[in-house]
Amino acid sequence: MVMIQALYEYFPDLTKKQHEQIEMLCDLYTYWNARINVISRKDIDNIFEHHVLHSMAIAKFFDFKQGSSILDVGTGGGLPGIPLAILFPKVQFTLIDGIAKKITVASNIIQELGLTNATAKQQRVEECKEKYDYIVSRAVTAFPDFYKLVRKNVSSISNNALHNGIIYIKGGDFYEEMQGFKKYKIYPISAFFSEPFFETKKIIYLPIEP
Repeated sequence: MVMIQALYEYFPDLTKKQHEQIEMLCDLYTYWNARINVISRKDIDNIFEHHVLHSMAIAKFFDFKQGSSILDVGTGGGLPGIPLAILFPKVQFTLIDGIAKKITVASNIIQELGLTNATAKQQRVEECKEKYDYIVSRAVTAFPDFYKLVRKNVSSISNNALHNGIIYIKGGDFYEEMQGFKKYKIYPISAFFSEPFFETKKIIYLPIEP
């Protein structure tokens, strides 16, 4: 499915500005990835489906109240944070990664898109002390390890209908990783996106109780 068709089918309520920003985003990743490798060069032709649309899947299952704060851990070149910042312009996104060159890409793309609700900074999550409503990421490590790293960053004050917690995009068979957790939910991305790529892709949501 071509990008424009997919945007209209999967996200029919996008504004003209959001459409333009997403189209720009794919071009910007192609441009920057030729200079600083943040996505496999073998996969750059699939930037929209495998990376941008994959990130946007969170918006099919979750809505964030105006003024919410979200931390994107291990953002790389800005995924999933930048696509989500486009979709939720009244939500504040902080994108962190320990690798400086990746944050260079993310920061430049944020600037070129004119996003005022996203900030990228070089920082290891172990060093991050701030609190957020939600932590998002695209499978930077095994879920139990990720949980141990980020639970300290989840605010105890919930402003959304859905309790504060972790929203984690992951593929493959990870059910053994979840055996130590009780209240999590798993959402199959294929429930909304028909492309074969999404058949094994899921989103884990784990509320973090104070």
